[in-house]
Amino acid sequence: MPREIDITQWKRKDLYYFFKEYEMPFFNMTAHLCVTPFWEYCKEAGLSIFLANLHCAIKAANKIEEFKYRLREEKVVCHDIIHGGSTVLFDDKTFGFCYFDYDPKLDFFCKNASQKLTKFKAKKVFAPEYTKDDLIHFSVIPWINFTSFQHARRWGNKDAIPKIVFGKIYEERGEKKMSVSVEVHHALVDGYQVGLFFEYLETLFLCK
Repeated sequence: MPREIDITQWKRKDLYYFFKEYEMPFFNMTAHLCVTPFWEYCKEAGLSIFLANLHCAIKAANKIEEFKYRLREEKVVCHDIIHGGSTVLFDDKTFGFCYFDYDPKLDFFCKNASQKLTKFKAKKVFAPEYTKDDLIHFSVIPWINFTSFQHARRWGNKDAIPKIVFGKIYEERGEKKMSVSVEVHHALVDGYQVGLFFEYLETLFLCK
């Protein structure tokens, strides 16, 4: 079970109350990260770059407490571990939502996620999960090197689940790069934590 944050003693109390009733309390940052070492490692190891990227992002997010905060009515809770849910494209160009349990070991995560992905694609179901919030929502837009991204929203200003999008892997001056979009709820997360996320993620992509 997630632990409840005592808002009265929380260092973010003033920020939380300031932003939580905004009609649009979300902010989005997009960065272009070097992925050359990690891309080469995945190719040599025979790992799916999609699942490997997913693992890196979940691993980076789990290092930041603010990425594990969620809103539940008038409460704020913090999960011990968060997982991943991603859009998955089907052969007919529609998509569904598949969910992957986090494992700190890259090879174990990719093996288990690959098996689940194969079964999911065979069933070809839409399968959105509305009750889980111990995860991050992922999407992949591998055809576009985007510079910004705007998400569709269903739950107004109460949707506190971070949303991460991977873009096209492209070459620039001999290096492979990828656009990554991160959207968070400002009542729970600030630019400093998003900056930390990008720092941790790029460290993983550089295989440091």
